[in-house]
Amino acid sequence: MYSAYLAGYAPYTNRCGTFKKDEMNIYGISGLGADKRVFERLSLEQNLIPIDWIDPEPNESIESYSNRLKEVIDTSEPFILIGVSFGGLIATEISKILNPELTILISSAETKNELRSIYRGFGKTNLIKLIPNKLFDMPRGFATFMFGTNEKKLLSDILDDTDLKFTKWAINELTNWKNETKLEKVVKINGSKDKLIPPSQSDYLIDGGEHFMVVDKADEISTIINNEIKKYVPQQRLK
Repeated sequence: MYSAYLAGYAPYTNRCGTFKKDEMNIYGISGLGADKRVFERLSLEQNLIPIDWIDPEPNESIESYSNRLKEVIDTSEPFILIGVSFGGLIATEISKILNPELTILISSAETKNELRSIYRGFGKTNLIKLIPNKLFDMPRGFATFMFGTNEKKLLSDILDDTDLKFTKWAINELTNWKNETKLEKVVKINGSKDKLIPPSQSDYLIDGGEHFMVVDKADEISTIINNEIKKYVPQQRLK
């Protein structure tokens, strides 16, 4: 069934090189409104396959959405999940169902208690559903400040391509996230200066890292990911 979700998918090439069939698959889930471009500067030693977002159904929960999105993953072979920002919440929910070899969360959270309390408070008001979609289009100057990046054009291009209906749904699910389950095999990488999801119970704290550090600190993050995969995943599985 997973092939249906990858219709039109071409083997992904990042700085590591070309997709190789004899390497373990790493499925990457990007942040809210973002896409596979956030992974392009990573240099990973295993295959990186970015997962495209699918449209949420009316009033769909993050749990239900994650259960549908997981169909993209080929579970016939061992695999790894990487989630960035909101994608980390999705990766966590999928990991609770599929039990990957390792889940890596970047600029994200593992449980609801790691998110800002103001987010959870706002979620309880149920006001998000009343806000018009167009108001979720973040002014570019403000976005650059909040994401803390010098890659203004890349961020702007990604935001230009964002589906505001999806953004509204995702923000509502983030602010109402209920998960308290901790994963057994997880590595959390956070930035010391992240304004959107401040570091909490991190395994790695990137000095000066902000919310867009998967791009801005790609070399440092790539080294951490490659080393952690070698630690967590038996070498006989890393072909």
